[in-house]
Order: sequence, then structure tokens, then C-alpha cells
Amino acid sequence: MSANKAIKLAVIGRGLIGSAAARHLAKMGHDVALIGPNEPANFSQHSGVFGSHYDEGRITRTYDPGAFWRQANRAAISRYGEISAESGVEFYREAGALHVGNSETTDVASVGTVCAEDGILYEEYRDAALAERFPFLRSTAGMQGYFEPRNAGYISPRRLVRAQTIAAERAGARIIDEAVLGISENGSGVTIRTRSGSVEAERVLVAAGGHTQSLLGRSLGFTVYARTAALFRLGAAEVERLAKMPSMRCLGPKGDNPYILPPILYPDGQTWLKLGGDPVDLPLQSEADIKDWFRSGGSVAVADHLEGQILDRIRDLRFEERRVVPCMTTFGDTGLPCIGPLSERVTVAFCCYGKSAKCSDELGRLGGMALLGEVRAELAP
Repeated sequence: MSANKAIKLAVIGRGLIGSAAARHLAKMGHDVALIGPNEPANFSQHSGVFGSHYDEGRITRTYDPGAFWRQANRAAISRYGEISAESGVEFYREAGALHVGNSETTDVASVGTVCAEDGILYEEYRDAALAERFPFLRSTAGMQGYFEPRNAGYISPRRLVRAQTIAAERAGARIIDEAVLGISENGSGVTIRTRSGSVEAERVLVAAGGHTQSLLGRSLGFTVYARTAALFRLGAAEVERLAKMPSMRCLGPKGDNPYILPPILYPDGQTWLKLGGDPVDLPLQSEADIKDWFRSGGSVAVADHLEGQILDRIRDLRFEERRVVPCMTTFGDTGLPCIGPLSERVTVAFCCYGKSAKCSDELGRLGGMALLGEVRAELAP
């Protein structure tokens, strides 16, 4: 990358939201560069930034308690086929999504209410009927489940980022494989500093996930939390037994509410079950904290807790190996992502609440529109 190369629009962050924003902007005919590093080959020895999309399984579904998120989910899911066609990369499997929990809790009942009111296709099961429909469940006594059979299942966030990046580049975007060290505004634009030098852009969208606030050098009132996922490697017999398993959201109190992905083939050629659901929030206060967390490999204590959760929920589960995986998420006070201008030249799009992978294409589109001067009022920071 040559120093002081002027570009019209720059998107900082080659993750789920940033790559989506670049695709939408490029398809609209804008001169746009997507800036950010590739996934690290070795977490423990990596000195640069880390992302939350280094995985093969994220639940996708239309349902969410919040109307904004349901709208974003619908919009993004409707474009999955378009993104695959533009990139040649498949990233979505329609396995369905099961929301399940104790039938006496309002969290469970509200799923059916929202789905009915919002026209989301669902099937309802209780007790024995739940066991008959999903025979892999260990216990269904007193349980109720709502199953989304269409436009639901899981995506590979890693492959979705690859698809968005390829599609953006084919639409005319430039990809700059560099970690951004900082940005500064001046009279004519924004200077973006990288290890290889600096570039000038007229306007910048910062979509750097948990790194956004440290990159800007200011707090926007959002908290980054460490997250741990556990992966369980399955043999051929278990893969076959659980072949029809959907994605699952287990509804209950914190620590007893894991999300569970069905068997997924990973790049190592092995098939893994994945689940997450940290019982305690661990804030990451600084960029150094984020890097140290990813290098640590995640929390073994949380993985032990998750192992108990999966054994409590999947009947007679046999696994051959367990893997601990670090991740991070960002939370704010509004329940909405942070999408909007910070100044005339700098716009942000971040804050995932642990649920934006499936709708990242729509969040990226909104970020791109905000960069162009259009944004929904309730999303402006």
C-alpha cells in the first residue's frame, strides 16, 4: 500500500459488518476500500487485532424479542442467496432453530406470542411431543419448544466474511490487508495509519467490533465482554445420530441458557458440536485486555460449565475431544447497535449484543447508508 493514497470511502474492519458495508457501497458504485487484516494463523503468537468471526457456526433465525432485530434478521436472511451467488461461497444451512425452555417461564411463552404477532412461521411442541419431534433431547418434562423450520439454522461467520469480501471486490472495492493503528481527522479528510504507512480518505466507516472504541481513542459508552465457546468433536456414529439436529436456544436464567449448534464440519476435517453461554460477564477494559484474552485461549472453567450444560441437554452424548475457543461481544444500554455519524467524516457501525452475525449484512448496509448521510434516527450515537 503506497503512502498517502487518496480514497473516497474507507471501511475499517474486515469482519462481518465491515465486509457487508463494503459490498453494499461498492454495488452502489462508490469508490471504497475495505481495510483490515486476515485471520491470524496462530492466536497465541499473534500481535495484531482479533475478530469474533473466526468460527463455523452462528445461529440464524428471524425471531428476536426486539422489533429492530427481527427486521434486520429478515432483511439479511433474504439476501443470503444473493451474497452466495455474487461470491460463489456457500455459508448458510437451513437446519431450523429451536427455542426451548421450561413451559412456566415467560421467556418461553413470549417466543410463541411474538412469532404469531409478527408472522414468523413456527411449530409448537410440549413435553412428550417435544421429545418425539427432537429425540436427541435428554429431558422434555415440563418443557416447551418453538421451532422455526424456515429461514433459520446456522451460518459460518468465517465463510460469510469471505463471501462478502469476494463480492465487494468483484463489485469494485479495494481490499487492504492491514491492521489500522489509528485515525485522525483533518481539514480535507481522514488519515488512516497502518504499519505500512498512512492513507487519506474523504470519509471513514469504523466497523471494528470490540476494537472500535480503542481505535477511535474514546469511549462511546459500550462494554466489550470476553466470551468462551466449547467445541465437542464427534465420531461418525454421533454425527449420523444428530444429523437432523437444529440450532438451539435454551431459555433460562444466566448460566443455564446455552446456545447449541448442530454438528458442523470444520476446516480441520472434523465435525464438532458447539455451544456457548458464559455464566459470568468478564469485561475487557482495553485493547491490551482483548489481545491477552484471545491469546489465552479462553476460559477452561467456562468450558467445564458448558460441558455440563451439553450433557444435561443432549441424550447419551459421546464426544471424542473438547476444544476451548475465545471470542468477544459488545453491549450497550439501548439494546440497539451503534450505527451513525460521530462527525462530518467519521461514522461507526458496531455493537453486536452477541447476535449480529446472522443480520450483519443489514447492519453493514445501514452503516454504509449512515456513511453516505442517511441513518435511522434511533440508531444514531
